[in-house]
Amino acid sequence: MVQPWPRYQWPEGRDSAFCFTVDVDADSPYLWQQRAPEATRSLGQLEQRRFGPRMGIWRLLDLLDRFGIRGSFFVPGAVAEANPELLPAFLERGHEIGLHGFFHEIVAQSSDAEFTGALEAAIEVFRRQTGAVPKGFRSPAWEMTPHMLAEVRRHGFWDSSLMGADHPYEIDGVVEVPVQWAIDDAVFFKFSGGGTDQWPPEAPGPILEGWLDEWEMLRRLNGLFMLTVHDWISGRAQRLRLLERLLERITAAPGVWIATVGEVAAYHAGSANAGRFVAASDIPGPVEPRRFGRQA
Repeated sequence: MVQPWPRYQWPEGRDSAFCFTVDVDADSPYLWQQRAPEATRSLGQLEQRRFGPRMGIWRLLDLLDRFGIRGSFFVPGAVAEANPELLPAFLERGHEIGLHGFFHEIVAQSSDAEFTGALEAAIEVFRRQTGAVPKGFRSPAWEMTPHMLAEVRRHGFWDSSLMGADHPYEIDGVVEVPVQWAIDDAVFFKFSGGGTDQWPPEAPGPILEGWLDEWEMLRRLNGLFMLTVHDWISGRAQRLRLLERLLERITAAPGVWIATVGEVAAYHAGSANAGRFVAASDIPGPVEPRRFGRQA
């Protein structure tokens, strides 16, 4: 009989954990789209995204400073290369940096060899700018293949891209610190313009209420609240106020462990939780049509 996973145990008797993460995508998804010669050169979307490195990211850093929170910043190699001040600034202000592809490559549009090449190129940018290789990885658009996971394991990275639990677990020998779409700002506020959007940005009030509900229930479930925001989205005034109100509530609550993703991954690997929450990356093969009530 399959048994449910037990409750997760956080350090020092804490009831839950909170991570503030920033995917510093900037213009990298736009650059990935532009690899096709027939792609439209859209200055509107490009400038909207470049707001992130110019203004948005610095506002998010100031916000974290005000609350005394160390964040985790996942940066595509192309963004770090074009903005060489970013990685050193994150480290100087006490934050953590992690890999996030090179051009924010879409998994379905990349071969295994292209992923490996992009990963190695991004590692080299980080090494050149900081003198070290980061310890963590987050896949662009939160999609993974078994090959990608094997490459993450080969480098000894922890990962923060999958959603198989709402606390840390292990998959194919990799410590996974999971994400969740419901607490990602892009789901609610991303608006690129140019007639490509399916709906307008949400009002922040209902989103804040939903995020607080998520956080309160995760505390009762001993879960992890993995907040994900983006430089060019949540660096805007309206979303900054939302984040300010969210952090006011979270930082005032007892029993919450506020940590970087790397701290959570390291804790998991060295705690009694290790080996108790294990998954595999097995993907079923194609399913043939079934003939119900007939002989095959």
